[in-house]
Amino acid sequence: MIRFLLIALLLFLYLLLGIPVLLIEKLVAKINPYARDISCLRMVQWAFKLMLWITGADISYIGRENVPKDCAVLYVGNHNSYFDILLTYSQCPGLTGYVAKSEMLRYPLLRDWMKRLYCVFLDRSDLRAGMQMILTCIDYIKKGISICIFPEGTRSRDGQMQPFHEGSLKMASKTGCPIIPMAITNSAQIFENHLPFVRPCKVIVEYGAPIYPKELSKEDQKFLGAYTQKKIQEMLDQHHID
Repeated sequence: MIRFLLIALLLFLYLLLGIPVLLIEKLVAKINPYARDISCLRMVQWAFKLMLWITGADISYIGRENVPKDCAVLYVGNHNSYFDILLTYSQCPGLTGYVAKSEMLRYPLLRDWMKRLYCVFLDRSDLRAGMQMILTCIDYIKKGISICIFPEGTRSRDGQMQPFHEGSLKMASKTGCPIIPMAITNSAQIFENHLPFVRPCKVIVEYGAPIYPKELSKEDQKFLGAYTQKKIQEMLDQHHID
């Protein structure tokens, strides 16, 4: 319980102390928008890394060299835990927005930081909003901002991947950006498997080789979600947690 309380306290203090920081960053943006974006990215990454350290998790990152540093990418991963966001965002080399559920807009300060970090909010009950989300992500990618999605649409309760929503991969097929498949193993063991306790465990995050949609067969391009999911499952099958 101590670990959970420390993480909750850190989040509260970060959001509270971040109020003047957001105001300062707003002024910085008038002079150098990119400097503002990078400073926000690094500050949040520092906070996430500290939270992960508090969990006591033994985290192994594999294949980070597969992430291109010279272009925007579409990160695609399986989703078992809230900590998947911390595990992956803390490693992003450049500006990256996450697709989040629209319910996150209810939380002041948190939503302000998310917007500042180019997160896009999806109302899963509104088809038109979903199309607008994809168009926004396409625009971000064209501007050099990577996007991260968890195409299952929600967290897996049993650790088994649910079918990917094919529509969410359109932002890659429309821009031609590389897809980086991410296989996350055992992250639910940090928190979700024994609520409300945060416990140390072994976690593996593997980044697969980039997938370039235009280099695939027509059949794989048509079912890009299924193709990417297969690549993620192949990595998961190789992970072993003692």
